[in-house]
Amino acid sequence: MPPEKGVGHGKGEGPNAGEGSLLQFKVTLKGIRPPVWRRFMVPEDFSLSDLHDVLQEVMGWWDGHLHQFLCKRKRYGVPDPDWDFDKIIDDSRITIKDLALSVKDKILYEYDFGDGWEHELVVEKILPAEGKIVPVCLKGARACPPEDCGGPWGYENLLEVLKNPEDGEYASWKKWLPEDFDPEHFDLDGINRRLSSRKWTTPPSRKRRKKTV
Repeated sequence: MPPEKGVGHGKGEGPNAGEGSLLQFKVTLKGIRPPVWRRFMVPEDFSLSDLHDVLQEVMGWWDGHLHQFLCKRKRYGVPDPDWDFDKIIDDSRITIKDLALSVKDKILYEYDFGDGWEHELVVEKILPAEGKIVPVCLKGARACPPEDCGGPWGYENLLEVLKNPEDGEYASWKKWLPEDFDPEHFDLDGINRRLSSRKWTTPPSRKRRKKTV
């Protein structure tokens, strides 16, 4: 059955890139076919907390759950003594540059440990900033799955239910989903409006509300 719905985003202003480099990533949501993916650019001086916020915007998540990055055998996220069985490095204190990434390097980004959404980030290019406005989404495909729908398996089941109005769960899912939900829709302009509205120099979004696993 459909879970309860979540909440939205904050607003602010987007920066111009100064000195340094930009990294172009392709992020792909694992376990979904056809793939849900985005291509975007961020400055190297963004913290991993900032990168988390960018990923939330480009993918379309609500930022209501815990997350972590796994890169070069280290874990980065929001330290929490109630959940940290292994030491996790505070992602607000580490920049993308600190990871010393090269083209083709990969990062695993996990969001919502309950549903288990895993995202593979691949470094496609490292470019000079040259005053470009970033972060920016360049391309992508398909809509983000609804939050709290049960992970890749639950989303696959949801899509099958939506194909059959005679299914016993069809009515409840249709009532829970946004009226205009379309799994094939990708709104590049909308993503970039949200990115440009954020003030990336402010504390990370985790301070806006308490998150769940």
